[in-house]
Amino acid sequence: MDTNLLNNYVLKAIDAYPYELEETVENLNYALSYEADNAYALYLMGRLQAEQFGDYEKAKQYYAEALANKLDFHKVYSKYILVLMWNEDYQEAQKLIDYALTVKGLNKGEVYLFQGQLYEIHQKYKKALKALKLSKKHVYNNNFTSFIDSEIKRIKNKMKPKKTKKSENKKKKKKKNN
Repeated sequence: MDTNLLNNYVLKAIDAYPYELEETVENLNYALSYEADNAYALYLMGRLQAEQFGDYEKAKQYYAEALANKLDFHKVYSKYILVLMWNEDYQEAQKLIDYALTVKGLNKGEVYLFQGQLYEIHQKYKKALKALKLSKKHVYNNNFTSFIDSEIKRIKNKMKPKKTKKSENKKKKKKKNN
C-alpha cells in the first residue's frame, strides 16, 4: 500500500472529525483496510466509539490496539485513561496511569490530573490533592493551571465537614442557656 494514500485517508478522517462523522468513518475504514495496525487510525476510531457512540468497550479495544502498535503515541494515553474511568475500570486506569508516567515526553501534568480524579472517585481526597499539586508542577499553561486550581478548590470543599441539624440545634441550645 502506498503510504501517501494511507496517510491521505487518515488526514481526511482527522480533518472531518468530529463535524463530518460519516466522512470520518468512511476514511477510517479505508485507512484500516489498507493498514489494520495504523496507530493513528485506531486512535481516532477509539475516540469515535467513546465520544460519539458511548461504546467504551470498543473504544478500549481500539486504544489498546493503537498502543500495542505504537507505545510512544502520546495522544492515546489521556483518551484511554478517561475511557477506563468512564467505564469504571479503575484498576486498569491505575495501571495505565502508572505506565504513562514512565513514557518519555508525555504530558505528566495531565496524567497526574487523572490520578487525582481517580483518587477522588475513591474518596481519597488527601491523595487527590497531592496528585493535583504534582500536576500543577508539570504544567506550563495558565489555563490548565487555573483548571487544576479549580479542581483543588472543589476537592477541598468536599473535605469540609457538613453542618448537620444536630450541631445547629446544639448551638441554638447553648445560646438559649446563656
